Amino acid sequence: MSEILQSSERPRRQRSLVAPMLVSVLDEAAQDFLRQRSSLRRFAPDQIIQQRGDKGEGLWWIERGAVTVGRFHPDGEFRRVALLGPGDSYGELAMLSGRPRVVDAISRGESELRFVPARAIEELFAARPETAQVMLGAMALQLQEMLDIIAGIRRGTGLARIAGLLVNLSAGAATTVTTTQQELGELLGLTRATVNLALGELESQGAIRRSYGKVEILAPEELALAALG
Repeated sequence: MSEILQSSERPRRQRSLVAPMLVSVLDEAAQDFLRQRSSLRRFAPDQIIQQRGDKGEGLWWIERGAVTVGRFHPDGEFRRVALLGPGDSYGELAMLSGRPRVVDAISRGESELRFVPARAIEELFAARPETAQVMLGAMALQLQEMLDIIAGIRRGTGLARIAGLLVNLSAGAATTVTTTQQELGELLGLTRATVNLALGELESQGAIRRSYGKVEILAPEELALAALG
């Protein structure tokens, strides 16, 4: 068990909001195994990658670019729930449960993704049974993080919620997060005006710097304190 925890607790790279990490926790040999059995596909800006109701016949693994995950509503509006980047994967739950997809996914700009069929995962588990335990540990950790995120975004001021979201998007590091005010508002259920005011306050405190479509994290510690409300 200690080996499993070490694999799933390795130092994190930057991760997106509620980004699945089931592929990223695997060692290089296991990842190469999946690469050899996957197909690389390219998508244009705003191209639909998957739709709710599609069969979960495999998982998607982002090589380049970014993917917005959410749901199209009956009125045609798209509500975002996650922003995923290189190294992130998604679609594992539908694949493992044998149930249809529950979210839509759109390419955010040009992107390249690998489609890993379910049979490749099955072959990996058969060849290296320990990888199933590693991925199970990652799923448990991800569920804990998801519950923490849900608890956090449902309470506190708009400022605290925006700060908490940015902490998650940046994995608590000094880095640049590619996101718009509109996307931040949709992820948290806040108006764009509220997001703008919160970002302005965080910028005046020296925690961030805004630019078009990006938020630069300057002081992760200050941002984490602001998230506490």
